[in-house]
Parts: sequence; C-alpha cells; structure tokens
Amino acid sequence: MVQASAVEIRKVNKFYGPFQALKNIDLTIPPGKVTCLIGPSGSGKSTLLRCINFLEPYDSGEIRIDGQMIGYDAPGKLMSGRKLREMRRSIGMVFQQFNLWPHMTAQQNVAEGLVRVRGLRKDEADERAAEALRKVGMADKMANHPARLSGGQQQRVAIARAIAMEPQLMLFDEPTSALDPELVGEVLSVMKTLAQEGMTMAVVTHEMGFAAHVADQVAFLESGELVAVDTPSTLLHHPQDPRIQGFLRTYHERNAF
Repeated sequence: MVQASAVEIRKVNKFYGPFQALKNIDLTIPPGKVTCLIGPSGSGKSTLLRCINFLEPYDSGEIRIDGQMIGYDAPGKLMSGRKLREMRRSIGMVFQQFNLWPHMTAQQNVAEGLVRVRGLRKDEADERAAEALRKVGMADKMANHPARLSGGQQQRVAIARAIAMEPQLMLFDEPTSALDPELVGEVLSVMKTLAQEGMTMAVVTHEMGFAAHVADQVAFLESGELVAVDTPSTLLHHPQDPRIQGFLRTYHERNAF
C-alpha cells in the first residue's frame, strides 16, 4: 500500500496575460482516491493539473499537498528551487506524449531518473526499473528501444518511470489521447491497478468509461470554472447542470456507433 497524499486547492486563480484560465478553484483530492477531471477542451483541466505540480505557477490562492503549500513559502513568495524539487519527489506525472529518450532501452529510460534524481547506484536503479516495468506488463520489452514499442507500450514505460520514483501522488494529463483506440485499454488497465493499490490520483481524461468505473469523484470544469464535483454515478448519469448535460450529450453523440 502506498502512503496516501491529500491535495487541497483553495481559491486558485491562473492568468495568461488578460485571459483567466482558472477562476477561484476549490477542490480537495482525497488521499488514496482517484479524482477525474473532465470537461471540454480549453476548460482549464490540464492547467489545473500542472499547477498542482507547479509546472505552471498559479497567481493567487493556495495548493497544499499533505498540508504543505507547493510553489510558495507564503503568498507571493516563491519557494527555493531546491525545496520545490524536494516536494516534487513525491509527485509522479504522466503526460499525453511519452517523452522517452530514443537512444535508451525501456529499462534505461526508467532507471535514468533513479540515478540522477534519487542517487541510486546503477545496479539498484536497474533492479527497481525492472520491477516497475514488470508491474506495468512490460517485462518482455525491457531491452527494447522506444522505436520498437507501440504507443501503448511507450506510455506504459512512461508510467513505469513515474512509479519507480515511488511517488505518493500521481498526475495523469490525458495519458491515452495520443494513442490509437485499440491501445487505450492497456494503459487504462495499468492505471486501474494503481487505483486498486491506493495510489492518490488526479486524472485529466476524455475516457468517460474510465471515470465512471474507476474514479471516486469526478470534477467538471468549463471556461476555467469548477462547475461541479460529485460521485461518478451522480455527475455522469444524473447531472443537474445544463453545461454538464450538454457536454455528455455531445460526448455520447461523438462516440455512438
């Protein structure tokens, strides 16, 4: 069982020049649970996820992980780079693109960060990398370079790279959006396993089936606003807000056969 991590987001605002990407966001990501962020493109989902890791500095409000504010020592006072790096050691992030080093094998891709960031010896890093790759079903592909892996396999290597660092919190930014439809399931299966093990997860996704069956709560954003947060059964099947109703109707129309 991984150690749980709670995220508290309070009155967070984010601007890009005059454009407000996030508007007074209030959200709790409970420890050991899965929170899915859904909504139309451009609604602020990925921006919010990046603010949690402080890849995007938020302009006001607070984001606290296990009680500690990330990015700032006090409102308006940036924390040191060393302190931020230390906080990020407990956060794993998986992006839409796999960002693997093409000249390294799958195992080397996973082990590299363990040597550089965690300071492990090469043999220790290789052993932990192999364990992480086995966990995501890539035991037979450890010696393969990315060019010899499918998109789904590359994304599983990216997930292995993140979990090898033993994070307390995992952030997924539309991890299946760059994949062919037939490869989506293998990545979602790995994420379901992490959820079952009690990993705290925040997932930006357009996979409504995953949100319905795996999420403990679903948050709907539109135009930078957090419209609603509820259980999957309520928000996805009995939404009250017309904005959510319209979004889900469009989703089902696009995915109808």
